[in-house]
Amino acid sequence: MKKTALIIMIITIFSKVLGFAREVSLSYFFGANNVTDAYLISLTIPGVLFAFIGTAISTGFIPMFSDLKAKEGEEKTIKFTNNIVNILIVLCTILVVITVLFTTPIVKLFATGFSGETLRLAVKFTRISILGIYFSGLVYIFSAYLQIKNNFIIPALIGFPMNIIIIFSMFVASKTHNIYLSIGSVVAFLAQLLFILPFVFKKGYKFSFIFNVKDKYIKNLLAIALPAILGVSVNQLNVLVDRTIASKVAEGGISALNYANKLNGFVMGLFVTSISTVIFPLISKMVAENNYEGLKKSLSESISAINFLVIPSTVGAMVFSTPIVEMLFGRGAFDERAVQMTSSALFFYSIGMIGYGLREVLSKAFYSMKDTKTPTINAVIALIMNIILNITLSKFMGIAGLALATSISAIVCTGLLFVSLRKKIGSFGLKDISISFIKITVASIIMGAVAKISYNVLVGVISKNLSLICSIIIGGMVYFVVILFMKIKEVDEIVLKMKQRFLRKE
Repeated sequence: MKKTALIIMIITIFSKVLGFAREVSLSYFFGANNVTDAYLISLTIPGVLFAFIGTAISTGFIPMFSDLKAKEGEEKTIKFTNNIVNILIVLCTILVVITVLFTTPIVKLFATGFSGETLRLAVKFTRISILGIYFSGLVYIFSAYLQIKNNFIIPALIGFPMNIIIIFSMFVASKTHNIYLSIGSVVAFLAQLLFILPFVFKKGYKFSFIFNVKDKYIKNLLAIALPAILGVSVNQLNVLVDRTIASKVAEGGISALNYANKLNGFVMGLFVTSISTVIFPLISKMVAENNYEGLKKSLSESISAINFLVIPSTVGAMVFSTPIVEMLFGRGAFDERAVQMTSSALFFYSIGMIGYGLREVLSKAFYSMKDTKTPTINAVIALIMNIILNITLSKFMGIAGLALATSISAIVCTGLLFVSLRKKIGSFGLKDISISFIKITVASIIMGAVAKISYNVLVGVISKNLSLICSIIIGGMVYFVVILFMKIKEVDEIVLKMKQRFLRKE
């Protein structure tokens, strides 16, 4: 698991760098204004509408596929997969028709502050971008299929063709017409599907037309997925509330939240997604085999690994929120106002980074046990808390208040998930996890202080961007040195294994 997660992490680094190039391209060519707000809403709407279906696939498909293969063999799993593919195509067609017919009221629902040219642009973009759900839906299914077949690499690579095409479309749109922004997003989703299909067929998949909504395994999948769908609808409602309020707080507010969230998403995708992607099929298999000791051990290791990687990232993002935004986005049409809004959102989003990360892994533990009810209740609590805090904090802090509200609700609800999971499976090493959490936090604070001092010294000698890079490197070195002296179990195990490998080579 660790080796696979490391490989995915390396791939994700390059994928996320390319993803950042995409965000930088958008900020460079278009800045943070009504065009970017309209474009981002046009991507949000298909994402929200499809999230319900995607969640059903991601939470129910892997456990159901594993059970089906054990009970009825490989041939039945292919029929089951084809049934889901065909049902998905029909559902996507219904969503496309509804969206095209009622685009304007749907856009107004997602961004009540839009009017005039911004509303017109968002409607035009949305009618094109909605077509992408066909391709993204199939990619969801086939990525899960490959992960079950122990191929984690190809699903991790699909971001490359998507990002390259979107960046190219942004360039074309800046030189010709902004309509190519939406056209590019649809072509990008198609490219992902074309990229993944050969590997799916290579793993034994063969398409056939099977459409049976009454199939008992489809019903079982829905039974598992319905609470999770409700949970995701709650999460998407969170996004809707955030962006609706942002559209009223400031022009470019949606874009500022998006850019800051993408920076947080870099850490999440790099560390958290890499770990949770690998652990989900593994712990699902353990649950099927009643191996709860293995489940607890894998969970404890994953939580500690996320703490080890995410906590220093959180401190770094908070300390260097403004220099990071200036370095990545501060050029072209991205002016000082946009830098200020985005950096403040990044600072407050970063506070909840550990909450988002641990919630992802803990939710996977519940899903592996076919318990989607508990994460759903948790999501509802998070939504209520987030809405209340959004309304309250945005009045005093503007865009930054929206980010802080999201972080507070994420941290509180992750704590509730820990309590629920301990009640369900018993002790899974919370004492050791808490001790290592405190040690990692102390090491991260020391790292942040040294990095900040280094930056202040260097910025008067060399350029801001070079000072930032050097300070991050110095801080990283300090963090790893301090961590070695902290006597953290997971770190000591890694060092021991590295020594053993080195000695074997000698």
